[in-house]
Amino acid sequence: MRCSGVEYNPFWDAPKRVNLAAAAGRIVFFRRERRLLLDDSYNGIRCVAVLGQRNEAIDAVEEYCRYLGAALENHAFSFDIARVEWATKGWRRALRELRQKVGNERNTWVLLQYTALAWSRRGFSLRVPGIIQSLKKNGARCAVVFHDVEGYYGNRLVDRIRRAAQLHSMREAMRLADFSILTIPAEKIPWIDLNSRNVVFIPVGANLPSPEKAWSQEKDRAKNLPTVAVFSLSGNRAGAEEVESIVQTVRYAAERMGALRLLVIGRHSEIAGSQLKERLMGTSVQVTIHGLLPAEEVVQKLGASDVLLFTKGPISSRRGSAIAGIACGLPVIASEGWETGAPITEAGVVLIPETVKNEFGPALLRVLTDAAYRAKLSERSRRAQEIYFSWSAIAVRYAKELRTRGAVS
Repeated sequence: MRCSGVEYNPFWDAPKRVNLAAAAGRIVFFRRERRLLLDDSYNGIRCVAVLGQRNEAIDAVEEYCRYLGAALENHAFSFDIARVEWATKGWRRALRELRQKVGNERNTWVLLQYTALAWSRRGFSLRVPGIIQSLKKNGARCAVVFHDVEGYYGNRLVDRIRRAAQLHSMREAMRLADFSILTIPAEKIPWIDLNSRNVVFIPVGANLPSPEKAWSQEKDRAKNLPTVAVFSLSGNRAGAEEVESIVQTVRYAAERMGALRLLVIGRHSEIAGSQLKERLMGTSVQVTIHGLLPAEEVVQKLGASDVLLFTKGPISSRRGSAIAGIACGLPVIASEGWETGAPITEAGVVLIPETVKNEFGPALLRVLTDAAYRAKLSERSRRAQEIYFSWSAIAVRYAKELRTRGAVS
C-alpha cells in the first residue's frame, strides 16, 4: 500500500534487485529532499528589503518593512533591511555594499521598495532596472514592491519628461523582476497589462503595533465632546488645502450638533494644528494638537476617537495613515478617486466623490449623531482589518507568493 506524501520511484517495482539498505537510504534522501523543498523552517528562506535614500525624518516605507519582517518571521522567514545610501556614498560604493549585504545565496528573496524619490533626488528613477539586473546577476531572486504606482503630475516640460522616465522605470522594473507586488489593484493602474501573471496585489497595513487594542478602548468623551481624529497631513500647498477641507467639515458639524473636539496627530500636525486653531477660533470646535507620538500612543489616541477624517487625497489600499483608522476600528470619512477599490470599500469608509468636497460635513454629522450607523461602520473596519489589513494577513499573502514562486530553484 502506498502512503500519500512519500516519494515513490521505479526501484519499488523491482524488489528482487533492490538492496534494502540502499532503498532505506533513498527513502531518507527523498524525505529530506522533500523537506528541503517545502519546509521553510528547514531551508531558511531569507528576505532582504532594499530601500533607497531616506527622504523624510520618518520613513513610512521603512516602518512598513519592519512590521512586515516581524510578521514574516512567524512564517519561518528571516528578514533584513538594506538601505542604499547613494546620496551620501555615491552609487558605486552604495551598490557594492548592497551586493555584499544580499550575498549570493540562492534561497534569498530581495524585496526592492519602489518610490521614485527614494532612487533619485528629482524623481528620475532610471537606475532602478539596473539595480534589479545587478542583484539577479548576483544570484538573488527579486520582487519589486510598488509604493508609487503612477508618474508625478505636472504640466511643465520637466514634469512630462520626469513622468515618462518614471513610467519607463516602473515598466522595466516589472519586466525584470521575478514578480511585482502592487499596493493597489492592478486593474486600477493604466500602464499595467492585466494579463500579466507576475503581479500580485497586497494592500499595506497600518504602521502601528497591535492596533486591535483600540477596539475595546473607551471613547474619550471629556466634557461629553465627540472626537474627530486627523492623523498625518501633507506639507506645503497640499497641506493648506487639507486644512481648508478640515475647517469646513468640522465647522459644518459643530454648527448643527454643538461642540466637538478635533484631535490632530502625526506628521505636519504642529504646523497644520496651529492653522486649524486660528481658523476655528470663535467656534465650538476644541482643537487638540499632539504632534508626532510613539506608535503605541497613536493607537491610544485613535482608539479614544469616534471617527477618522482623512483629507490627504482619495483613499486607497496604499494609504497607510487612512488604514490606521480602519485598523483601530474607526469609521473613516474620505474622498473617492481612481485608486479607490476593494478591500478599502469593504471597510467602514464613508466615500465622498472627489469632485463634491462639500459632502464631508454632512457625512461627519451623520457619523457623530447616529450611534447605530457609527457602530456598523466600526464593525466593518474591524472585519476588514482582520481579513485584509492586519500584518498577519499580509504576511500570509507574502509567504504564499514567495513559496509558490520558488525561493529555491
